[in-house]
Amino acid sequence: MEAETRRLCVADDLYVFAHASGNLNPMHLPHEDGDKDGKPEAVAPSFWVGSLISSVLGNRLPGPGTLYKSQSLRFLDRAHAGDELVARVKLIRKGNDRCAIFHTTVSLADGTLLVDGEAEVIAPDKKDRFDAHDVPGLTVESHRHFDKLLEMAEPLPAIRTAIVAPEDVNSLRGALLAAEHTIIIPILIGDQDKIARTAQENGLSLDGIDIIHCTNHIEASQIAVDMIHEKRAAAIMKGHLHTDDLLRPILRSNGGLKTGRRISHIFVMDVPGLPHVLMVTDAAINIAPDLPTKVDIVQNAIDLAQSLGIELPKVGILSAVETVNPKIPSTLDAAALSKMAERGQITGGIVDGPLAMDNAVSLAAARSKGLKSLVAGCAEILVAPNLESGNMLAKELSFIAHAEAAGVVMGASCPIILNSRSDSDKSRLASCAVAALHAHRMQGVQ
Repeated sequence: MEAETRRLCVADDLYVFAHASGNLNPMHLPHEDGDKDGKPEAVAPSFWVGSLISSVLGNRLPGPGTLYKSQSLRFLDRAHAGDELVARVKLIRKGNDRCAIFHTTVSLADGTLLVDGEAEVIAPDKKDRFDAHDVPGLTVESHRHFDKLLEMAEPLPAIRTAIVAPEDVNSLRGALLAAEHTIIIPILIGDQDKIARTAQENGLSLDGIDIIHCTNHIEASQIAVDMIHEKRAAAIMKGHLHTDDLLRPILRSNGGLKTGRRISHIFVMDVPGLPHVLMVTDAAINIAPDLPTKVDIVQNAIDLAQSLGIELPKVGILSAVETVNPKIPSTLDAAALSKMAERGQITGGIVDGPLAMDNAVSLAAARSKGLKSLVAGCAEILVAPNLESGNMLAKELSFIAHAEAAGVVMGASCPIILNSRSDSDKSRLASCAVAALHAHRMQGVQ
């Protein structure tokens, strides 16, 4: 008697094993250079490879109810993330008291032998069954989508970015970190003494960084706006000041950065377990947008998604239900936006709504309700009915689903990087990457 199972080794397997075993050897982590040869290793731990034998014994032969007595292992070669592995067991003999001894191997799909050994187990005395769906699943908390955005942005020429009032450690470190990654060339506008003191207290270097001294935050914001007009900067980044003070000069009718389209805020979110970035809008600027404002909100999000490499973004217009109900105004707006997109009043994306949150992001939920749509179940952009719902959705994803969020304001003549004080370095870096990618695309379009 013999049996086998096949398993594709993926990067997440290595992270799960590292946490479960406590073995954090960088040789076994996908993004670490364990032997300092300039390349990530992603060598599958030998004991993880050997453990695949137990999946055959416990699931196939002898099957559920099997218990180990002993296992010998000889490790003959290495596996890496991306390899398909074949674990096999073959019965050698049966002993007393339900004992059974198996020859055990693990090999690559091409037959290369990785592990050879022998297992002695106590076989079950009766057949048993189990449902794999009863076993809780795991989600590895990684942010690979932001890593991809950084990979896209870093080879491009760094964009000159006016950083307004970077007088606290978070905003200053975020700007300098983006400079280290060659995403932006920061121009610091604010109180020179505060900036220098913050840098000194936190071990940050200001060597080679331009600083424009200004003690008034609104005046600093105006200087940033002037730099955009004078082509001395291509983006603006919020530092340690109120958002209203930053936006006031930007929104002036004379001398501001208005384009004829309403500005709106977009969270670009990297949600663990989701196969694509998720954009949530508007969660920070337009409190109760009417239909014309929502048109601009949707168009701004589509434009940004295209800058991030999504050629035809799928836009889900959210409400509490997926059917039009005159008593729920957001469903009427959603239906109107969908029809406007069909008729070319919104361009560049596929727009559908109203959609409830479940059937916007879950294919299973969409199918259970009989929804037939190119957007339902796979929306890449979620448009909230109002600021309150959008803000709550974004914060829930961040603090409950462990998402990282980049924040950018669109609709002005340049991207505006808008971070929260609680944002991580990764979020701030991703925000700069998003802004840089859009700035480069707009320069190419122009």
